Order: sequence, then C-alpha cells, then structure tokens
Amino acid sequence: MGQVPPGERGATRIADRVVAKIAARAAREALPVLPAEAAEPHATVSVRHDSARVRVSLELDYPSDIGRQCGAVRRQVAERVKALAGMEVPEVAVQVERLHSAQARAAAQGRTR
Repeated sequence: MGQVPPGERGATRIADRVVAKIAARAAREALPVLPAEAAEPHATVSVRHDSARVRVSLELDYPSDIGRQCGAVRRQVAERVKALAGMEVPEVAVQVERLHSAQARAAAQGRTR
C-alpha cells in the first residue's frame, strides 16, 4: 500500500471552545496565586485557519505588578495554544475584570467575626 497524498487525507478542525479552554487553563498556569474569592480566568477566541486571536478575562490581587502578570499570561497562552492546538497566536488581549485588595479582605474579616 502506498501513502495517501496530503490533499486526500482530510483535515483536523479544533473547535473554538476547545482553544478557549486551552487558553483559560494556560492563563491560570501563568498566575502563581489567585485571590481566594477570584473567579477562574475565562477566555474567548476567534479562530481563522491556523491562527487564534485570544481574549482572556481575569481577576488579580492588589497591590501587585499587574503589567508583569498580564505579560506572563500573554506568553503562556500563546505558547500553550501553539503547542497543544498547533495554532499561531498573533494577539492575546488580557482584560483585568477585578482587583482584590488584601486590605479590604482583612477589613471584611474583622467585621464578620
């Protein structure tokens, strides 16, 4: 038996929601610690051919180096989507939905006791 030519082998399509789950998981991996009351990172994607544009929404502790954390998320998401889905990621937009203040948590705990 001979090999089947590449054009006749078929194609693999990875659903947008699968790429979004990969991106959300990668964002979580990039953050060392999430605030206790923070929601898990959420991602939406737009896939065209072998390219994915990603938007990640997340919550962070405050005060912290927000720029550094967002940069780490962008790098991790781009690397993991490329490695696991085989797609180029020309854009990762990180949206910080909420900042969780350690001082506000301490004050709230003092009021509830």
